[in-house]
Amino acid sequence: MSNSALNSIEKKAAFSLAIVFGLRMLGLFMILPVFAIYGQELVGYNPIWIGLAIGAYGLTQAMLQIPMGILSDKYGRKPIILAGLLIFLLGSVVAAMSETIYGVVAGRALQGMGAIASAVLALAADLSREEQRPKVMATIGMFIGLSFTLAMIIGPVVAQAFGLSGLFWFTGALTIGAMIMIQFMVPFSVNKAPKGDNVALPNQIGKLIRDRQLIRLNIGVFTLHMALTACFVTLPKQFVAAGLALENHWQLYLPTLLGSFFLMVPFMILAIKKQKEKQMFSSAVLLFSLALMLFWLMDNSLSSLIVLVMLFFTAFNYLEATMPSLLSRLAPAGVKGSVMGIYSSSQFMGAFTGGVLGGAIASQFGEQMIFLVMSCLGLLWFIAATGMKPLKKSKSYSFTTSIATEEQADIVAEKLINLPGVLEATLVHSEAVAYVKLDDKMVDFQEIKTLLNQTPIR
Repeated sequence: MSNSALNSIEKKAAFSLAIVFGLRMLGLFMILPVFAIYGQELVGYNPIWIGLAIGAYGLTQAMLQIPMGILSDKYGRKPIILAGLLIFLLGSVVAAMSETIYGVVAGRALQGMGAIASAVLALAADLSREEQRPKVMATIGMFIGLSFTLAMIIGPVVAQAFGLSGLFWFTGALTIGAMIMIQFMVPFSVNKAPKGDNVALPNQIGKLIRDRQLIRLNIGVFTLHMALTACFVTLPKQFVAAGLALENHWQLYLPTLLGSFFLMVPFMILAIKKQKEKQMFSSAVLLFSLALMLFWLMDNSLSSLIVLVMLFFTAFNYLEATMPSLLSRLAPAGVKGSVMGIYSSSQFMGAFTGGVLGGAIASQFGEQMIFLVMSCLGLLWFIAATGMKPLKKSKSYSFTTSIATEEQADIVAEKLINLPGVLEATLVHSEAVAYVKLDDKMVDFQEIKTLLNQTPIR
């Protein structure tokens, strides 16, 4: 078997976990294109409560993402993932049976308590070799993007046919499907990736939160998802006001989302081939802010909305796709799990803040003002993004080592960092592992193996 290809276990893990993740995110996202309209039928309707219902899952997700990952390290991946999906199912049932806005908010918050993202990614890491792990993670990321697109299309159709409660019952059915897949289709863990690679380490969190490079991406993903949920407090209403009935909203989302994927491809090719990643990233943030500003300035005709939605999602999809890659390259060696935990928490906290802030702005200043506020916050993000340092090409690898003492670890780490192509090295002798960030086109792997007297973890 060539090391350049996924083996059978990795393929099964990649696609089964991607489907599980996608089904769950589909259930979370389907509310976005419809709730601003259907929520008006609930007892206690108020723009602030609409925003809370849209974003409530983000708060509980942000709070529990890291603890659930740590629990999965202690009690096993599958039991924690199944427990999280069960909690998500209960939240869906609570929301489906509620006739008040308050009950839906409670249900959405309960859905968010099933915070399985970190445990799923940790299981994906357990089931894949180091050199194949990026492919597995990319497959999961692709399905998350696909689930968002499908949610925008399916949500209005399901809500039109079965009402808001039907949407939550449908979400519950998807969750049961995900639980069956976890139990019977996802392989059991056959190897363990080093702890720091896939699970957040509590003693690292404070230091990483203050990292000047990483904080720019954490602020970025917070702002990105804040703007997304805030805008959906009003966007579906604007489509209806422009003459597009709710059951036909898929006719707007399908071409604009597909168009946005095609438009972002040249951005990505230019960024990678011309090594202009920082410049293209900053340009996408600027486009994101500009689209929001134009939502505020332009009329609400259907043709204007179609163009602006496509611009918005071109920037959104580009940023959503590239930030995890940038994050993995900026992450210090050996703490990728902690870095991703902070990033995921920032993302979900942004979703919560956007819902609350969008509802508050709509209640006090009118719904159109949401776009202006989000655009200004996007411009602040753009200013922060321009301060990013140029990115070096690098990959992180994990190696086993027989080094048993801290003194030996210090000596070997010093030798490692002086090897050509090695950018960063961290040795954790208590776990018998070495984390090395390197340029694989310059480094001599055999020299590293000889120095550590071991072979890379497979």
